[in-house]
Amino acid sequence: MRTVPDRFEVWAPHARRVRLAVGTDVHDLTPGAGGWFRLAPAIAARYPAEVDYGYLLDDDETVRPDPRSRWQPDGVHGWSRTFDPAAHAWGDGGWTGRQLAGGVIYELHIGTFTPAGTLDSAIERLDHLVDLGVDFVELLPVNAFNGTHNWGYDGVLWYAVHHTYGGPAAYQRFVDACHQRGLGVIQDVVHNHLGPSGNYLPLFGPYLTDAGHSTWGAHLNLDGPDSDQVRAHIVDNAVMWLRDMHVDGLRLDAVHALVDHTAVHLLEELAVEVDALSAHLGRPLSLIAESDLNDPRLITSPEAGGYGLTAQWSDDFHHAVITNLTGDTTGWFADFAGLDALVKVVGDGFFHDGGVSTFRGRRHGRPIERHTTPRSRLVVCTANHDQVGNRADGSRPSSRLAPGQLAIAATLCLLTPYTPMLFMGEEWGAATPWAFFTSHPEPELGRQTAEGRLAEFTRMDWDPASVPDPQDPATFTSSKLDWSELSGDGHAAMLQHHKDLLALRRSHTEFTDPRFPATDAIADAQAGWFRLDVGRLHVMINFTDTEVVAPLPGTDAETVLYAHGDAEVGGDDVRLGPYAQLVLS
Repeated sequence: MRTVPDRFEVWAPHARRVRLAVGTDVHDLTPGAGGWFRLAPAIAARYPAEVDYGYLLDDDETVRPDPRSRWQPDGVHGWSRTFDPAAHAWGDGGWTGRQLAGGVIYELHIGTFTPAGTLDSAIERLDHLVDLGVDFVELLPVNAFNGTHNWGYDGVLWYAVHHTYGGPAAYQRFVDACHQRGLGVIQDVVHNHLGPSGNYLPLFGPYLTDAGHSTWGAHLNLDGPDSDQVRAHIVDNAVMWLRDMHVDGLRLDAVHALVDHTAVHLLEELAVEVDALSAHLGRPLSLIAESDLNDPRLITSPEAGGYGLTAQWSDDFHHAVITNLTGDTTGWFADFAGLDALVKVVGDGFFHDGGVSTFRGRRHGRPIERHTTPRSRLVVCTANHDQVGNRADGSRPSSRLAPGQLAIAATLCLLTPYTPMLFMGEEWGAATPWAFFTSHPEPELGRQTAEGRLAEFTRMDWDPASVPDPQDPATFTSSKLDWSELSGDGHAAMLQHHKDLLALRRSHTEFTDPRFPATDAIADAQAGWFRLDVGRLHVMINFTDTEVVAPLPGTDAETVLYAHGDAEVGGDDVRLGPYAQLVLS
């Protein structure tokens, strides 16, 4: 296991001199091996457990925050404050963790989940999630960024919990409250880039490289000179969430942007370290990658030559479902038109597994080994922060789909034996948008952010006039969930549909059976019906707004386990009304 740096110890390999500012005191730090500077333990012991501090580099008299700061009460440009993670009196002693396989994830953004937008206010809504029947809460990034509100992907201090959310103590209270209700916690972390404001890491050391850039800026230095400590900064951050904050898993943002040419890829190193921590803590710890590569090596065990991550997102599932419900074939949706694409995704996991991706203009992906890879290693959804927030207006599927179509999306997501994920409010068909929002104090940066976002998605044929200003506070406030919608008839019915599906998933092992060969799908693309075969269970769906008749899957008598919409079994056929669904045994 890695060692934790001492109090008031900082890595600054290119600095000649580093001083520590604590209140009105200033101390020269002692340089040591590997570019680390340390305060003498006897001096450090003079200061109380909680104290504000920062660093001065060389001749610069501006106090900079600690790159490993746990607490920035005055924002990312302010002084750091010490935080003792062991001070919290945990009440989750009975929590033994939860494996990802068989679980259901609920993705939420702290700032827009409740009107107050804090970790403590989010605790007040946890019983709703328990009643819904999900197993994990996945928090969008909470690390410190510049401004008051943000998606979370502009973070610059990866160890600190953002101050407007409540800081690190509130985070521990939230995780504790989740565990006491039987909910696991997955934290979304961004280690592939840093935000545009408040990033002082390059002043301390070579955290970034000039060797390449992504959409978000310079790549992290993962394989150049002094990269060992940059990699340690990332791995130690992952360990902090899992060990000090009692988190159960991490969602790793855009791992395809982690450029690493070393013999042991950062993801492999991270997986080994987390497995060792899991063995020490005695509870499951999961690593879930967001990847655009469709490369099953991410989720293949190290023994078979893979990186050994627990799971990865499958965007192909989202695209196949949404394209067949909306008819939208623009941009990356182009290849997913027709129910045959959905059949392939359900059967094989990836749609792009070596064939041509017209959006990319080249072949993409590689096949999943169906006989050795569990389906639970693919996280699937029909809505998430990217697919909603990256639309021009931040509109949800509920804004362009009929209730019956929304019900189909839920059925496919929750009853296909992958690891399903719901986006906050999806369970009741929330009408509120979830747009891209920022609060950069620098006007020029705000303008550049808005223009850059538009340029990134020009291939999606969106009308620029429909894009709300991300800097407008109204864009943020309108993205908050409206919990009063729950009392509406349509929303209440959609919520009940999700509860019924989750109860069905829990009561029938077929819907959590991770074996690929145990699940198959067929469809009649012309007629518009689709059938999911999961062991002895069959899910039949009408994708059209007119009645269809589909053949029964077998000759045995069929028992209706669940029906949504106008549907009935008669003779050798099943009659399905518009957007109707039927689960048969």
